[in-house]
Formats: sequence, C-alpha cells, structure tokens
Amino acid sequence: MTGRGLEVPRARGEEVRRRLVERGWLDPRFEILREGNSLVLPLAADAAVPDDWGVEVERAFPPVPRSGPSDYRELLDWPAEEKRELPRSFDVVGDVVLVRMPPLLEPRRAEIGEALLAFVPGARVVGADRGVHGPERRRTVERIAGTGSFRTRARENGLELEVDLERAYFSPRLAREHERVAADVRPGDRVYDLCCGVGPFAIAIARDGRARAVTAVDANSDAIALLRATLSRYPFADRVTPVEGRIESFVPTAAPRERVILNLPHEGIKYIPSVARTVAPHGRLYYYEVASRAEFEGRLEVVVGALDPGASWAVVDRHVVHPYSPTSDLVAWVVERGGT
Repeated sequence: MTGRGLEVPRARGEEVRRRLVERGWLDPRFEILREGNSLVLPLAADAAVPDDWGVEVERAFPPVPRSGPSDYRELLDWPAEEKRELPRSFDVVGDVVLVRMPPLLEPRRAEIGEALLAFVPGARVVGADRGVHGPERRRTVERIAGTGSFRTRARENGLELEVDLERAYFSPRLAREHERVAADVRPGDRVYDLCCGVGPFAIAIARDGRARAVTAVDANSDAIALLRATLSRYPFADRVTPVEGRIESFVPTAAPRERVILNLPHEGIKYIPSVARTVAPHGRLYYYEVASRAEFEGRLEVVVGALDPGASWAVVDRHVVHPYSPTSDLVAWVVERGGT
C-alpha cells in the first residue's frame, strides 16, 4: 500500500521508532523499509510528527505477514454478492470495536460482530454505532458481540484517555487534529476547550506544557467525570480546569483567551457569534463542522460572516479532517482575530 512514511537515518531509526510507538503513530500493519543508510517508518493516518523527527515521504509499504486472515470479511462464509455489502471500515477504541451497520445487513449483525471480535486483536466487545444524539452528545451503541460495557481506555498520541462510548463524546478519528491544535499553542496562551467531550484537546495541550491554563467545558457530567479520571493519572492535571456547564451559560461571562476550540460539528455555527467574542486579540478560534462537499467553498462566507463584526478576522487555515458521509466531510476552520 502507498502511504505516508517518515525517513530517518539508520543511526536514529530505533530512537524514532520508539517515539512513534509511544505516540501511537507507527502503523503496525506495514513493514519498515530499508533504503541505503535510511529507514522509512510507516505512519498511522492520524500521525502529526514534528518536523525535526525526520522527513515525511510517500512510499509503497509491504504489509506485515499475517498468520490469519487480512480482512474480517474473510471470516464470513457468505456469497460474494453479500460480502460486497459488508462495511469496509470500523473503529477500534481501546478494546472496543465500533461499526456502522448498513440497514440491509441489520438481521445479520450478530454474525458481523462475531467476525470482528475474532479479527481484531484484544477486542472485548463489538458495538453497532447508531450515531451521536442530543445536547450532551451521547452515542447510541448496540452490543452485537462480546461482553461488558463500552467504557475503555483510548490510546492516542502517547496518552491514555478514559472513554465511555455510550455516555460521553469521543471520536477516534480526531487524534491527528488533537495533536495539530496542541502544536499550535504558544507559550503562555490561555485556552478554552468548549464542548470538550472527554477532553482530548485539553489533555494534549496540557501535556505539552506551553499553555498557561486550559479550561475544558462540557454540559455532560459523565464527560467531565471521565476527563477528571484521565487527569488524575497525569502530573499535568493542575493545568486543566474542567467545568460542567452549557456553552450558552459559560460563554457570556467568559474572559477572552488566546486559543478557543469549538468542536460541535452539527450545530456549532449558531454559537459562533458569542464564542468569537471570547477570542483575545491575535488569538485563534478552531471551529469544526460537517459541511457538504458541494457547499464547501460557499461556507467561507457563512463562517466569516458569523464572527464578531466588531473585530477583523483572517482565515489562517481550512482543511478536511475526514470524510463524514458519501456527500459531506468534517471540516476544520482556523480563524485569527486582529489586534486592537
């Protein structure tokens, strides 16, 4: 498979390999390439590797030989036409597997669950993901194989996060984004992580130690409890202040901060005017939304138009984080407030 790799001198190969493994950035499915005096290490899709670790390249990586099947679908003795309907992708969070179930395959979900349970190393339970709902962003999950609850520890970027996939928002597809925003924080910045879920943005920022203070806000009491449980295991816990509260209540009295994160993809736009006022001069707002591909270019005017009209704003970055549906993507916007 052709994918991202990190080219390093052989003399630094083991050192960098260990760093990548610690952060969860080495893709274990593929072999390390040896090219003359260099090694090329296969990178996970969410890897956000610092520039001084090596040089990012594109390479065709051979898969690591497996003793068993290379695809969970091989475990199902179904006719070829039925196998074509099976989900190609799934998420692994700790020892939990999440899969979106096509409506046509609902009657056979138990078979699919058992195949995934057998295929994913260390998997304990498989859940059919029915989506995130309500103001507290709780995910509806149906157990289709395995045992136990949907509470687990998710490992990303060298951190272990306390997660309960039924009770509080967490997306395993945002690890690279968490690291990207953390790397953008300057020494002495103060940060608001609004609608923080279990706090992966806040925890990554606190770990790096540049922020003066991080305030993580969510209306879901379970999310805040999980955040506190994660922080209790780390020495940087005092850098994060968890706050249980709705964004409508918190924002009106919030003092301006240099970095503000709003990850509320389906309804965040309605909060942009008030949230923008919490961004200090020369500060940045990191805003996430699900956007139709057909309307992506036009969203620039909508997002900028919703910002605080009493200030000047510059769009620093906008990029697709990951596909969301056949016609839409999760998109990140980074806007910077002018000085006054």
